[in-house]
Amino acid sequence: MDFAALALLIETVTAGSLAEAARRLRLSPMKATRLISALEDELGVRLLHRTTRALSLTDEGLVFLPHARALVEEQAAALASVRGSTAGASGLLRVNASLSFGRQVLAPLVAQFMEAHPEVQVELRLTDALVDIVAEGIDLAIRIAELGDSTLIARRLADNPRRLVASPVYVARFGMPATLADLSRHACLTSIAQPQWSFDTATGNHVVRLAGRFTTNSIDAIHEACVGGLGIANLSEWNVRDDLARERLRAITLDDATPEPLALWAVYPSRRLVPAKVRLFIEALAVRLRPAGEGVQA
Repeated sequence: MDFAALALLIETVTAGSLAEAARRLRLSPMKATRLISALEDELGVRLLHRTTRALSLTDEGLVFLPHARALVEEQAAALASVRGSTAGASGLLRVNASLSFGRQVLAPLVAQFMEAHPEVQVELRLTDALVDIVAEGIDLAIRIAELGDSTLIARRLADNPRRLVASPVYVARFGMPATLADLSRHACLTSIAQPQWSFDTATGNHVVRLAGRFTTNSIDAIHEACVGGLGIANLSEWNVRDDLARERLRAITLDDATPEPLALWAVYPSRRLVPAKVRLFIEALAVRLRPAGEGVQA
């Protein structure tokens, strides 16, 4: 049985179309059609209902799909068992992360990972929007957040402390807030999706809804607006470390509160066996994030 055809069938169900599955697996549409047809001929049943507008599994396809997944996973496990724990990474690895984290941390790591594992191809998808990794066929997502209940598997990689920062120009014009209450009198740079900031205080967690003249759906845009003097930002420490060292930004310390820290998580679809390419990339990222002192090392 052709494992490439099995992988294509699984990807087709995830993507919702044969054309999109072929694109993700870097196959030509003709090659993809031939693989599915050959698999159906071998099994003697039709697996997919295909029309110009929709695609769905037949009853036989629904029955066969879990077996196809098991066969592909068993193949990956068998290869990994004979290649050793540090080998066996191959194929296309699709990784999702935020724009800032992907640009500053993941992109350099990807170059090193691909050098160490020449049989791996990487598709790095960067967006500040929340992505359905199952529907999009993502192998691994990096999240900086407190995760809610999910059917996905998550591994905590590192702490993600945050800092209040502002540019020297902004501080010269408007001064620095000294307390949590002072923030309401300052221009705060928030995201459209999350216009509130959480703080740890002596009495517990405190959520403050803030406003300013500028808001956006991009962490990179908040960062640049902050450097440009538009207001105060609440950003991850790894995101502002270089700016603080170069004095492009100044750290703000409140007397009665500190920004609530988040965590960095590796999130991947729930499955019985984790592919070597995913496992090894997570391990490489965990090493890169390992603190020399404290916080994320980017």
